[in-house]
Amino acid sequence: MLFLTLLIVVASYFIGSISSAILICKLLNLPDPRTQGSKNPGATNVLRLSNKPTAAAVLIFDVLKGAVPVYGAYLLGVEPLHIGFVGIAACLGHMYPYFFGFQGGKAVATALGALATISWGFGFLLIVTWVIVAKTTKYSSLAAIVTVSLAPLYCWLIKPMYTQSVTMLAIIIIFRHRDNISRLLSGQEDSLSKKAPETEKPHQD
Repeated sequence: MLFLTLLIVVASYFIGSISSAILICKLLNLPDPRTQGSKNPGATNVLRLSNKPTAAAVLIFDVLKGAVPVYGAYLLGVEPLHIGFVGIAACLGHMYPYFFGFQGGKAVATALGALATISWGFGFLLIVTWVIVAKTTKYSSLAAIVTVSLAPLYCWLIKPMYTQSVTMLAIIIIFRHRDNISRLLSGQEDSLSKKAPETEKPHQD
């Protein structure tokens, strides 16, 4: 079982390394999200650079990157703590993608996919928390930070056996947002409503 778990963890990292934001932007002749807008290859930045359907496609793919490996590990009987490592591997793949020079995103959607497989009720609480904070403050990063900070508490209330794994993942996500935290405190963080400057958008033929 340990060897199987290691294989799943490695596979999860490489699945996480497939950056849908970069690939979809390239397919649609949009700017590389690593160089434009917030320079984060994730759904929020793709929304700034394009439109809602494109951002939604990125979001769905990134959620699946976390959900599929974790749910697969669950079906194969991997123990809760090791399932946590599978989810962390997927998120690390998104943050530091092997296929894209280790320049990745914040892994919020991938983490959501990994966490939602624990319990649909748990996933619902995470989504509701993110939406409330994002709608209220207009800051995607703040919504992510608040949501993952509350994730261990939600998990302890619903599926306590996964609390340790969820806590480890939450710490990694918050650490990845350390620059966003600095910008939020200094009032320099971009809001959800801010679009990329016109000069950064692709030229229309």
